[in-house]
Amino acid sequence: MNTLTNGHFNALQASLRGQLLQANDAGYDGARTIWNAMIDRHPALIARCAGTADVRAALSWARDHAMPLAVRGGGHNIAGSALCDDGLVIDLSNMRSVHIDPRQRRAHVEGGATLHDFDHEAQAFGLATPLGINSTTGVAGLALGGGFGWLSRTLGLAADNLLAADMVMADGQYLHASATEHPDLFWAIRGGGGNFGVVTRFEFQLHSVGPEVTAGLIVFPYAQAKAVLTQYRDFVNGMPDELTVWAVLRKAPPLPFLPTDVHGQDVLVLPVFSPAPSPAIEEAIERICHFGQPLGMHLGNMPYTAWQQAFDPLLTPGARNYWKSHNFAQLSDAAIDTVIRHAGRLPTPQCEIFLGLLGAQASRPAPQDTAYPHRDALYVMNVHTRWDEPADDARCIAWARDFFNDAAPYATGSVYVNFLTEDESGRTADAYGVNYPRLARIKKQYDPANLFRANQNICPAA
Repeated sequence: MNTLTNGHFNALQASLRGQLLQANDAGYDGARTIWNAMIDRHPALIARCAGTADVRAALSWARDHAMPLAVRGGGHNIAGSALCDDGLVIDLSNMRSVHIDPRQRRAHVEGGATLHDFDHEAQAFGLATPLGINSTTGVAGLALGGGFGWLSRTLGLAADNLLAADMVMADGQYLHASATEHPDLFWAIRGGGGNFGVVTRFEFQLHSVGPEVTAGLIVFPYAQAKAVLTQYRDFVNGMPDELTVWAVLRKAPPLPFLPTDVHGQDVLVLPVFSPAPSPAIEEAIERICHFGQPLGMHLGNMPYTAWQQAFDPLLTPGARNYWKSHNFAQLSDAAIDTVIRHAGRLPTPQCEIFLGLLGAQASRPAPQDTAYPHRDALYVMNVHTRWDEPADDARCIAWARDFFNDAAPYATGSVYVNFLTEDESGRTADAYGVNYPRLARIKKQYDPANLFRANQNICPAA
């Protein structure tokens, strides 16, 4: 930034409809703050874009001045890819329009929209698409990495429901990517992350969901975790596609349906969700309730939007977060024992281990159908380490890494790219498996100078 003058800055500001921030401006610190408080980066400039023209202008300026570049959507990525030091951030957080076409069942979504923005508009028509589990997550980063959530067993991944995208490319071109236009690029952005360009607008397929769904929590004592998880594993094979049950080991939050003496104690929680209540679902839920002797449960009909926000209080911004993740094709007895052993020594009350269940429709495409390849991943395990004080960094990170290493022998070796932390660039190839060589060739075609490298980076093919 030392080589840039006020004239350079003024020229960029004059080309934008949105606001351009530098370090001494009011609002700069707020604009560089993202979900994970472990990330403390200081961009030289933050372009708070008001539209596609701003994105093109900011991108061209960064390229012409050889500045590092980052793209911020929801700012929720664990690795902090929304920011870069001493570079320019293309901030899409003011570009949050969501337009629903209920007749065609299409959603047109700008690059800065969150899941809350999406659900608010789509549920007005009883429509949804598979997205994540935290309403403050950005649609863009989630979908570009593949994207899974409560609807994925029934309707597939977010990337499976992406129909098209408008993109600003490294050379400034504005392209429309779909199955018929730039199909190689369209394939790559369905799981390949932000490696190929800035997506300013997504088009998703919508499905009838809600407004009421069946959802809730069943909470078991930690002492019953082995028996419950073993029955859960055996039950999954015959589970209806319309039913999703995850497993979460953590300390009990102060939920009103739990006895007060349970609050803060180690527990196993089974979050249960179904978009389509039916006798078969009711029978399945009845069986799950008898996996053990629950400490309490809260399960029934509720608005889909309420369930999408149910875990927000546990995932508020401002805490320090560190994740480690594995994919599992099955849960062996040894894997279950490893999970239980490490869950019994959580370093802080905010930490948890969750097993996100996929399978069913999420597993039916072939690995090469989209850039996201992990169709054999029945469980996506995330070691979610969360705390408040920097003094606890070493202790909390060590716990996560120890568990990750102990669980590795039972995992597939692959990983969901959106769960990779900033110190795991060496696992990028594991995130793409057989698809990595093709992604590298497409990267070379569309971004040969690797302008878009503030991410889990796919290097252009040699």
